[in-house]
Amino acid sequence: MRIFILGAGATGSLLAQLLERQGHVVWCGDRDPARARRFLGKKSAIPIMTVNARNLRAIVKAAKGCQLIVNASASVFNEIVLRAALRLRAHYMDLSSHLTKNPFKPEQVRYRKKFLAKHRAALINTGAAPGLTNLLVKRASGLLDEVQSVHIRIYESTESDDPVSQWSPEVSFDEAISHPRIYRDKKYQLAKRFSELEKFRFPEPIGAANVVLAAQDEVATLPHYIPMRELDVKIGGNEFDRLRRWHKQGKLSKSRGLPRHHFPETSSPRKIAALIRQGVLQNARFAASVIAIGVKHSPKEDQRLSVRSDAVFPTLYQIRRQGKFNTPVAYATAHVASLFVKFFPREIAGVFPPEALPVELRRAILAGVKKHGIKLTHKVTRLKPSEEESEL
Repeated sequence: MRIFILGAGATGSLLAQLLERQGHVVWCGDRDPARARRFLGKKSAIPIMTVNARNLRAIVKAAKGCQLIVNASASVFNEIVLRAALRLRAHYMDLSSHLTKNPFKPEQVRYRKKFLAKHRAALINTGAAPGLTNLLVKRASGLLDEVQSVHIRIYESTESDDPVSQWSPEVSFDEAISHPRIYRDKKYQLAKRFSELEKFRFPEPIGAANVVLAAQDEVATLPHYIPMRELDVKIGGNEFDRLRRWHKQGKLSKSRGLPRHHFPETSSPRKIAALIRQGVLQNARFAASVIAIGVKHSPKEDQRLSVRSDAVFPTLYQIRRQGKFNTPVAYATAHVASLFVKFFPREIAGVFPPEALPVELRRAILAGVKKHGIKLTHKVTRLKPSEEESEL
């Protein structure tokens, strides 16, 4: 395919390189081509065009001739890029939702009829979390006849002397000031920021860690496609602990805007390499767990089951041993997104979150994930009536 990627930061640049290796013709657009070149590397032949993501005409001009346009920039630009894809009669893909007009319904789904009319597909939320987490929830629901509750737990940590964020400043700040979305008793709700503290056991070597409610996109789509009673997403790790501490100190508010000294710019691969050499950055980890609890019907006796899936992504140390200098979050997001492109459903039309894809495509993506150094494990446990608490 001919693919245009808008946003060549830590994730977009790595995604561009992965897609080029798949045999696609790839070019990028970014508001700061010099910065984008630092992420892509001077040896990369992937073209970079100067594009302001707020300018629809500029995106259409830069992406002319593409078959797929990927928004790897901030999700606030999703609707502009969606309109650009429709003008170009191209397929569309992004990595997350913005959810400002309606916190419980992705803005991308409003374009379903337009993509149907153009006979084109739009895949949304195709990163690691959301993205892979959605696929794992859908897989778990297929093992149950009735889904009662779904719990998604995410871990992010950076072992460094100075703050080194795995996310862009805008994404981290938006996460910190947004109210978490939860689904309880089949109703959507907004919860308090950094609330419902819980101790959760992640796979080793992470182990037990505190997690709190977070504003994640999975809650906005999964209950629309999988009948369930409740769903929540919690995040833990030292990066989120830092945000929680700043929130308690009153340092985070939408009215004050993004405090740059608290949210450093995303480091380029060369910068990460330098931080590692200097001993400032020692390691970083990223992991996600999904637990679906429900009922499996049988003629003799209904069984109450817990279906758990764990995804442990390569650490900074492991990525570094491959000769690369990407954060675990950027590595995981780009590699999972590249699989969504590899198995892109060009023959269907409409707007699809990961859980709405045909079963054969979902299985192919999950199978491909393991080939990218991502460790996936699954476990099914039969529960007694009082055991849901212990599963968490």
